[in-house]
Amino acid sequence: MVKSMTGYGSNEVRLEKTNIKVEIRSVNHRFLDVHTKIPRALLFMEDRLKKAIKNWFSRGRIELFVIIEGDLLVERSIQTDWKLMDAYIKQLQKAQERYQLSEEIPISVLASVPELITVQEKEQEPTELEETILNCVNKACEKVQLMRREEGKFLKKDICNRLSTINDMVQMLESRRGNVIDEYRTRIFERINAFVNDTVDLDNSRLHQEIALLAEKGDITEEVTRLYSHISHCYDLIKSDDVIGRKLDFIVQEMHREVNTIGSKSSDKQVGQWTVNLKSEVEKIKEQVQNIE
Repeated sequence: MVKSMTGYGSNEVRLEKTNIKVEIRSVNHRFLDVHTKIPRALLFMEDRLKKAIKNWFSRGRIELFVIIEGDLLVERSIQTDWKLMDAYIKQLQKAQERYQLSEEIPISVLASVPELITVQEKEQEPTELEETILNCVNKACEKVQLMRREEGKFLKKDICNRLSTINDMVQMLESRRGNVIDEYRTRIFERINAFVNDTVDLDNSRLHQEIALLAEKGDITEEVTRLYSHISHCYDLIKSDDVIGRKLDFIVQEMHREVNTIGSKSSDKQVGQWTVNLKSEVEKIKEQVQNIE
């Protein structure tokens, strides 16, 4: 199945007074690379989150964002340092007596001293949140996969169209095979005649044998046959349900190699033009394959 490696999905749920939001972004990567950005209080379940994501994807850089807004992750309490406050008040009372101050000590004076009254936060493992968060992650993954499949449909259509074009070009090359061999043979005769210059008496049978061997090197039959095989293999992969990105990438590289070999073998102007066009189509498929899981 053709699936893109780019996608986005999110899911949001409210539990008591806490809002949970999960976002997942996926981009191209040679392998599966999972990154998480989650609250510190959720680090204990990071491995579970990564494992859940790996059940959905095989390739791509996956970024997971978990945003928690509320108090379920933190338990807050007020702590008062009574000993310090007693000492503080005694000192204030002494100041009153010493300087004969009639005003009473306002409570705001005590509240303004940060060491006396503090708000402490205690992180707790939100076991009741775990299943909710995992469920959100799975729903977000499902949305990412849906987007990947939709984009994969366009990639599949484009690749199939280009494979069809390449197949037509290979057929044209195949029809030109006889001309390529004749031109190669003629070029060999001309080079031999220029070298010998009619001064050496050569054995015609031996000469023809050598020419045949050289002409065989200019035959593009094997390359054409392998190109047909690669095209067929690409179609088979596209129709399968496997993860095909890396396999397609390898086949396209092989196609590129065969096309280069054909270009190097032939001096035929028409074949040269077709080879350039063929190489362009193969390159475009290669670019698209980089987006496939």
